[in-house]
Amino acid sequence: MVTTTSFPLTTTPNPEEESAVSNDFSTALGTLILSLVLLVGVPGNLFIVWSILARIRRRSVTTLLILNLAFANGCLMALTIFFIIYLAKQTWIFGKPMCKTLFYLCNVNMYASIFLITLMSVHRLVAVVFPRRLPYLITEKIVRRVLIGMWALVFLTSTPSLVFRDVVIKHDEYNETRLVCLPKHEEARHVRFQYAVETVVGFILPFAIITTSYILILRRLRQTKFQRKIRSEKLILAIVITFGIFWFPYHVINMITVAAEWYTVGTNTRKILEHIHQSSRAVTSALAFISSCANPILYTFAGKSYIKQNGFAFMAKLFEGLSSEQSGTHKGRILDKNPIGQTNGDSINNTVASGAQNGSTD
Repeated sequence: MVTTTSFPLTTTPNPEEESAVSNDFSTALGTLILSLVLLVGVPGNLFIVWSILARIRRRSVTTLLILNLAFANGCLMALTIFFIIYLAKQTWIFGKPMCKTLFYLCNVNMYASIFLITLMSVHRLVAVVFPRRLPYLITEKIVRRVLIGMWALVFLTSTPSLVFRDVVIKHDEYNETRLVCLPKHEEARHVRFQYAVETVVGFILPFAIITTSYILILRRLRQTKFQRKIRSEKLILAIVITFGIFWFPYHVINMITVAAEWYTVGTNTRKILEHIHQSSRAVTSALAFISSCANPILYTFAGKSYIKQNGFAFMAKLFEGLSSEQSGTHKGRILDKNPIGQTNGDSINNTVASGAQNGSTD
């Protein structure tokens, strides 16, 4: 039982999350999921970062995006231990500053992951649909500026997690005191704003862009009667689908939370929606963490043909081979002093635009 603290606490009831960690089954399941995520995600993402930085001297656009994605996911996985302790003890023991910081970093990872995946899809769109413009649209300078701008947008968009979060004192059915790190909003419109922005900016809009990109890519490929799928297309599509599967339940709960705020306090509908939210938040948040440890597994399956021959270097071989798969070479388009499309390398662009300047399939 918690009796003293060294930081100010709020005891005002929080209507949208009364008992986020009081459900024993939900917190136990969340703890199990996060423990598995920690064991797989930390070494997996560190291995990806090491493979790219230590083994690949010249990096394609897709490889650079994968490096940023692995870095973001690896940083999040390193923080998982705090949430495992939180769910296991069912009380927050790390103080108010850590409460705000850790959940802020979680949101940073969410936005960074989906934005990077969106950039992968847009890059594929440009490479396939506009191969002749690729050398001028995608240069080293442009790629680096886009990444810097993306990270700035990520940190800015995640700000509500710092503003609308606090450590609150709760009492369970046994009248035991627990500390809960949860969103704290003064007005209903603040609840609607935070969760609606998370879902629209962090899920709906990016997936609309991704879906549109792949529809245009498929239309272009059908027009050229190019039927063979390349490894990079399948790998990026697998990353997109995996992210969508594991983050979809989280955003459903977000929308349920928003919907609850439109009903009067005390009504049956609001009570039902609040119960769904309170009992599901821990599990859906833990499921969202899985997406950050799933990518190393996807890369391992995609590069399994390299494992026997290359050993621990198989991941680097996979990334090196992405951009040269169709041409039969292992010289992918690279980030150097030349524009990022001016290399030999992609028969798909030759197929898409006959006689066009060669592009990238990384």
